[in-house]
Amino acid sequence: MEGLIITLVIVVILIALITSCIKIVPQANAYVIERLGKYQSTWNPGVHFKAPFIDRVARKVLLKEQVADFAPQPVITKDNVTMQIDSVVYFKIADPKLYAYGVENPIMAMENLTATTLRNIIGDMELDATLTSRESINGQMLSTIDSATDPWGIKVTRVELKNIQPPAAIREAMEKQMKAEREKRAAILNAEGEKQSMILQAEGTKESAVLKAEAEKQATILKAEAEKQNQILLAEGKAEAIRKVQEATAQGIEMIKNAGADDAVIKLKALDSFAKVADGQATKIIIPNEIASLAGLAKGLSETVREK
Repeated sequence: MEGLIITLVIVVILIALITSCIKIVPQANAYVIERLGKYQSTWNPGVHFKAPFIDRVARKVLLKEQVADFAPQPVITKDNVTMQIDSVVYFKIADPKLYAYGVENPIMAMENLTATTLRNIIGDMELDATLTSRESINGQMLSTIDSATDPWGIKVTRVELKNIQPPAAIREAMEKQMKAEREKRAAILNAEGEKQSMILQAEGTKESAVLKAEAEKQATILKAEAEKQNQILLAEGKAEAIRKVQEATAQGIEMIKNAGADDAVIKLKALDSFAKVADGQATKIIIPNEIASLAGLAKGLSETVREK
């Protein structure tokens, strides 16, 4: 009975030992294996078996891209302005062995390297250049840090300046400068607007004057045409009246001739015409001898008739 129990205990121990020696490495991970304190191998994702008691997992390494967000660092620019700048570093473990044995505490080492690199770059730049050259700073930091971390098995993929905080006095001065610049741009835009408005107003006035002149010219032409037409119609009316009078006179003479009137009657008609010409306004009228004698004859006949 005791032998059976001992056998069962031994079997359980063996199973537990065998189970502990079987290791499954997850995806995107790597295990650094040491044998008797010396680097043995690097296990990739999958099932692995380690020798009991002499092999051990020295380090478990994550192969995914990681992000290290470092605290703000005080940095002095070339023109002696102290700023607080925090940065973000994106990296991957390229070699688990170097990562495990290259440097003690690789993340801390990379943080210190980032801070010193940032100070060196910003120290050669003035404040304005620092605020407007983020891409350039990021590129220089990426090149420097990536080269320095290669012996540690780290591949830096991207470096970004997360935030740049100048001193409060500098920020206040910058805000005033930006406010003045905005006011200046607003004044320029207002001036441009007023200038454009004046130009458009002048063009409108000019166009209005041209249209007014054209209208006046057209009105003058129409007025002259109307006066001309009126004079033509008036002249035509007078000509028509004269023609009517001539026609009436001609008809009267024709009727006298048709009635068989002699020269005496015609001369009397002429005398009557002279009387109408005088119309009581003329002081002297010259009458032909024939008409005068006829007038005397008519007077004599009138008196003879009156005596009878």
